[in-house]
Amino acid sequence: MKYDSTNIFGQILRGEVPAFVVDEDEFTLAFMDIMPQARGHTLVIPKEPAVDIFDISEKVLARLVLQTRRIAVAVDKAFEPDGVSIVQLNRSAAGQTVFHLHFHIIPRWNRGELKQHGAIQSSSKALENNAQLIRKNLKE
Repeated sequence: MKYDSTNIFGQILRGEVPAFVVDEDEFTLAFMDIMPQARGHTLVIPKEPAVDIFDISEKVLARLVLQTRRIAVAVDKAFEPDGVSIVQLNRSAAGQTVFHLHFHIIPRWNRGELKQHGAIQSSSKALENNAQLIRKNLKE
């Protein structure tokens, strides 16, 4: 599959669509999933155009994985969940719906089920509050 720059993450990277940004560096952007499966659900994407994990340079993939871990540590501290899922899907058959490589960081609690992915949009206030909480827990 060829990369399509009109995908929602490409639009976010170009500033055409707003996002609740958690962190950004030369290679990656981390932001809140607007239809979270759990409170604190965060996405980390590369700035390099890549459909999936098979379509990215090793240099950017290495930075993306390190940044995903860094954001996951902050999510873990911010929300104190019982666990944290880090999910990365490749191609439709695996459940990928946005064809720009991305990692999901999803806090998990023993007492609750995950919401259906992509079903219910969270309020802007909740998303901004969650992004601020994660930012406060980020380490350089």
